[in-house]
Amino acid sequence: MICSVYSMTVSGIQGSSVAVECYITNGLPAFDIVGLPDAAVKEARERVRAAAKTSGMHFPTGRITVNLAPANLKKSGTHFDLPILIGILSACGAVRRPLSSTVLLGELGLDGTIRPVSGVLPMAIAAKKAGFQTIIVPAENAAEATLARGPAIIPVKRVSELIAGLNGEVKLAEEPIWVPESADRNLLDFKDVLGQENVKRAMEVAAAGSHNILLIGPPGSGKSMLSKRLPSILPDMTWEESLEVSQIYSVMGLLTKNSPLVMQRPFRSPHHTVSNAGLAGGGTNPKPGEISLAHKGVLFLDELPEFHKDTLDLMRQPLEDGKVTISRVSGSITYPSEFMLVCAMNPCKCGWYADPSGRCTCSQAAVEHYRSRISGPLLDRIDIIMEVPAVHFEELRDRREAEPSAQIKERVDAARHRQNLRFRTGTGMCNARMGPDELRKFCQLDDDSAELMKRAFDVFGLTARSYDRILKVARTIADLDGSDKICAEHIAEAIQYRTVNM
Repeated sequence: MICSVYSMTVSGIQGSSVAVECYITNGLPAFDIVGLPDAAVKEARERVRAAAKTSGMHFPTGRITVNLAPANLKKSGTHFDLPILIGILSACGAVRRPLSSTVLLGELGLDGTIRPVSGVLPMAIAAKKAGFQTIIVPAENAAEATLARGPAIIPVKRVSELIAGLNGEVKLAEEPIWVPESADRNLLDFKDVLGQENVKRAMEVAAAGSHNILLIGPPGSGKSMLSKRLPSILPDMTWEESLEVSQIYSVMGLLTKNSPLVMQRPFRSPHHTVSNAGLAGGGTNPKPGEISLAHKGVLFLDELPEFHKDTLDLMRQPLEDGKVTISRVSGSITYPSEFMLVCAMNPCKCGWYADPSGRCTCSQAAVEHYRSRISGPLLDRIDIIMEVPAVHFEELRDRREAEPSAQIKERVDAARHRQNLRFRTGTGMCNARMGPDELRKFCQLDDDSAELMKRAFDVFGLTARSYDRILKVARTIADLDGSDKICAEHIAEAIQYRTVNM
């Protein structure tokens, strides 16, 4: 007796179909799962047997072989429990075989409950592309699966419920498509920040073009406070961006029944003790790291020099490519990591270097050693470097409310709209992601701007990458100014953001 049902597997955030072939024959009792299963898949044997018996079904006692095809593709996760059980029961005639256009996903409890699993959204999207028409999922994953907007989603809570539905005893209800409500932008507001107008302007420029930014200043100057308010002025996510980010969070099991879609740009702030795998991703079955969880959002690194140097240097390639590839002996997995890097640091170990109060206790050698923890190539990938001075007493005493985030966001949205019209990609392309072709086409300089850039290039010893990044920032400043061309004042402001002594 043989029966095949279908499930899915996910590699990175790319899903692919898997045929679960169940073969039952006479012989000594045995239960083997083949097809490159990991430990979680192999352990399905005990969960499947217990769930069948507690659901009132007779479990065959002969020799059972389950093959997960294609056999050369590594299988991981507990979502194969349900298709293995249904395949076995169908092979022995206890349950009607599901249609070949049906996919089954779900983890089994020993009492016959069907528990939620991770990675349902990318698998549902892949099932839609593969032409499947129905997906049977745990009830808690149903809202997430409907985001694929294609196959019919059937939520189930218990094995007995699913068996009754397959045998035609009851009709299984289809899950309605989950419709997001208006996003609640309950975010920290820039109106709480007193003073620091120059830094706020730099943050506005960074948000408008998705530029990487580094804030340098003494303790208590507001670096972290400003950084944590950056999401309040970032443009709203498009549907495509939300879906892509949600797939990453689905793989990590971070989506919930009530919030199956990430609708606000992520803000990730890992501690400086984060490991290489924690930041870039990794593990036996490679999972996304912080840089992928910050995709389309912000990665905030506070106390930048306290991070391990090799950990920071891991970001150099993802910052350029917008993706990270994790290679293992069994293969490689690529995760998207198109994030906005925001960093904060003190000017020295004690934090008061060059402060007018003269309270700094660090020697010049100690200051240089502290700053040398950040490599030159990483600094070269940061578009804006801004000094954050200590706040004066008069600014703290001033009770007038500063400009709120809503007003700043209006200017940022207008600048992003100009970029969307310019690039015409519909994928959220922004100035920070311009390539050589876009730079040549959209960042042409007049004679005055070119002369100013030439002097800065010679005086400050800029690199070719720094030159390109100044052009990108200047293009963003021009967009905020509503200008179609880059003028000398735009170049001058962009150069100002690259001349901090590091």
